[in-house]
Amino acid sequence: MRVDSWLWAVRLTKSRSIATAACRAGHVRIDGVRVKPSAKVVIGSRVSFRGADHRFRDVEVVQLLAKRVGASVAVAAYVDHSPPPPPPEAVAPAGVRDRGAGRPTKRERREIDRLRGRD
Repeated sequence: MRVDSWLWAVRLTKSRSIATAACRAGHVRIDGVRVKPSAKVVIGSRVSFRGADHRFRDVEVVQLLAKRVGASVAVAAYVDHSPPPPPPEAVAPAGVRDRGAGRPTKRERREIDRLRGRD
């Protein structure tokens, strides 16, 4: 079974085209090797990828699904070995502007980008 189709079928990505794009960008690995969207996934493979939410996921294939299924069935198709997400307190708060403060100046925009780590 194709890896992009499997990621979509078990609801790890919202659409198959998003899964295909992630594979093409090199964000998907099977057993530690970067793969193309057409790479075959088999039972027992370890699929690791970085999702659209920038969260690292590492799952082991338990069942191959040809079609997209409900969430309760999809969870049974893999074993999740990914680290738990950080607690909300550990995540740095995003820069919030006061309502009505207007558009940020160039200097403020650069400070916001620096705060978000987009240097």
